[in-house]
Formats: sequence, C-alpha cells, structure tokens
Amino acid sequence: MSSVKKRFRDYLTRHNLKTTRQRELILDEFLSSPSHLSAEELYLRLRTEYPNLGYATVYRTMKLLAECGIATERHFGDRQTRYEANTGEEHHYHLICDGCGHIIEFEDGQIEALLQAVAATHSYTLRHQRLELYGLCPKCQAES
Repeated sequence: MSSVKKRFRDYLTRHNLKTTRQRELILDEFLSSPSHLSAEELYLRLRTEYPNLGYATVYRTMKLLAECGIATERHFGDRQTRYEANTGEEHHYHLICDGCGHIIEFEDGQIEALLQAVAATHSYTLRHQRLELYGLCPKCQAES
C-alpha cells in the first residue's frame, strides 16, 4: 500500500469514517490525473467505468483529501474549486489562460530568489506563497 493510501486510511480511521472502495477509486484517479481537476471533472472521468459512483461521493471525498493534506484546494478565478495533489514540490507557480482556462505549472529559481529577497527586505520569513499569472495562451491569442 502506498504511503498516500495509508495516510488517507489513517485519517479516515481517526475521524471514525469508513474506508470504502469508492473513496479509494477516487483517490487513485485523482493521483493519476493531471492536476487542477474540479470534483466535477474527476466525476466525469470516473462515471463511465463506475456508473454507480455519485457526484456527491466524489465531492465529499475530495473535501476529505484536502482536509487530510493529500490535496490542496485552488481557486483560479473561474468559480470552481480545483484540486492539486500535494506532491512535496518546494514551490511552483501557475500560468492561467483567461480564454480557455488552461493551466501550466512552472518553477523558476529567479522568482524564488526574488520572493525570498523581498521577504528578507521586510524582515519576513516566508511560510507559504502563491503566484498566479493570468493571460492568454498561444491558442487563444491566435483566435482573437
């Protein structure tokens, strides 16, 4: 059993919740999917193979994954809660297309150094950070 599955099972046990096959299917699909999925998108990915799986089960399971730290809720301005797996990466940033909603993750040592320098200038110790850049992807630029 993977450490993530064990962590999820331990969380469920501590909160007197059942470990179910459906919850494990949702966890597996979430971890194998591209990041930044909404509960609805995850549900749509699963419903063909598992027609008895309900949207509410996917939604509640994603909330549980966020509560136990396996997933992080993200809001990119499209009024949908999206989920990103907590992979242990130090810091990464997002480019979000205002046209189609496409999201690109990237890392940049220069941005990281600049953020650390700004924090140090103001005597801050960074605990977490988020950088989101909004614009138009090449495809949407070509269409406009």
